[in-house]
Amino acid sequence: MTSHPYSDDSSESATRESHAIVFGNQQAGGGKAAKLLSECKEVFRTCGISVDVRIPSSLDDLEAGALKAVESGEQLLFAVGGDGTLQGLVNAAFGHDVVLGVVPAGGGNDFARALGLPRDPVEALRAALHGQPHKVDLARAQFGDGRRRLFLGGGGIGLDADTAKFSGGHFRNWPGRARYIASAICGYAGYRPRRVRITIDSEGSGAPWQECVLASVLNTPTFGAGIRLAPDAGINDGLLDFVFLDELSIGRLLFVLPQLALQGTLNLPHLRVLRFRKMHIETETPAFFHGDGELLGPTPVEIEVVPNAVKFLGPKPKAS
Repeated sequence: MTSHPYSDDSSESATRESHAIVFGNQQAGGGKAAKLLSECKEVFRTCGISVDVRIPSSLDDLEAGALKAVESGEQLLFAVGGDGTLQGLVNAAFGHDVVLGVVPAGGGNDFARALGLPRDPVEALRAALHGQPHKVDLARAQFGDGRRRLFLGGGGIGLDADTAKFSGGHFRNWPGRARYIASAICGYAGYRPRRVRITIDSEGSGAPWQECVLASVLNTPTFGAGIRLAPDAGINDGLLDFVFLDELSIGRLLFVLPQLALQGTLNLPHLRVLRFRKMHIETETPAFFHGDGELLGPTPVEIEVVPNAVKFLGPKPKAS
């Protein structure tokens, strides 16, 4: 007798569903997600799970469809795509007792990497279905226009936000880390450091204005397809990591690019990293905050961690 997928012996009983809703982003990963769907359906079938595949026309359509699914009682929802696709799923599912899954088929896949899933999308699906649910944190941002949004991985208002414009546009179909490095170079060419004021946790008012090139908030250790901006960050530690850089010369950028491309490390002497639960970011001039590669809203922005916000299927912990 074969064991049912995502059963476990942990203190928290795992969900055991025989039906799943799968949302596929046809644009993710240069069209890779759409090609994977037939393979994914076969993996679900061999695990004894019937599947309803849906192809939304936009991120808003995905979010509306996912919300309708959870409100109708669906318990297992998957996204086939990248971190931006996954963001729509978690914003719909937050607050509902459901289990989520991801088939990493986007350009970055940093959240799937933090879950410990294999890089190969089909192998990642198999690992998830034979794994167990994990409670993970999310980041919640409230913007100057009053809008709120949850994101999973990384966000910011500096060079990374300008990078997001290019990675979601001109370089959308470039593979993996190359997409983000090319976007960062283009973003740097037109970037002008902006003045920001950062208030962290209970510091109160009176924080100084300072120039910044990079002001990033991370829930995952990596950003931009494996670039290790906050190597000590964890998706279940109840904290977020803030990465700040006040200046970056073209010479220093050219020096770090080879290491960034080959190893995903960013060795910059003035890079500061600190951990927090709640942060307020102001900018002297208007700026947009991005999360998971999507431009989400204008400053000022207040960001806080939401511990144990949702459950995701991931591999079982390795026995020590």
